[in-house]
Amino acid sequence: MYKILLVDDAGFMRMMIKNYLTKAGYTDFVEGEDGQRAVELYQQEKPDLVIMDITMPNLDGIGALKEIKKIDPGAKVVMCSAMGQESMVMEAITLGAMDFIVKPFKQERIVQTVNKVLPL
Repeated sequence: MYKILLVDDAGFMRMMIKNYLTKAGYTDFVEGEDGQRAVELYQQEKPDLVIMDITMPNLDGIGALKEIKKIDPGAKVVMCSAMGQESMVMEAITLGAMDFIVKPFKQERIVQTVNKVLPL
C-alpha cells in the first residue's frame, strides 16, 4: 500500500484530505504542519506521494518542494493552493510538482489526482 505525506498548516485540511482518501482506499498517512517538517518527514518516511500546501509558516511549499526534489529528484509531489496563487502554482510545476489542487477541495478532484499518480 502507498504511504502519503499530507502537509498543511491547518489540521482540519489534513483531516479532510485524509478522510477523502481513506474512503477511496488509501490507508497509510503521515502528517506535517509546515514545509520544514515536510522535508524531515520525507527523509524519515520515504512516502510514495506528498500532498502539500503552498502557503505555510517556517518554510513554504515551494521551498519544501525544492528541498524534497534535492533529496529525491523522482519525488511525487502534488501542491495545494488557494485561488489567486497561479504564479506560485506555475513555479511549483516548473520545479517538478506533478499536479496541483485548488482549495476549496472537491473530494472527486483529490481522489482523481491521487489515483492518477498512485494507481490503486
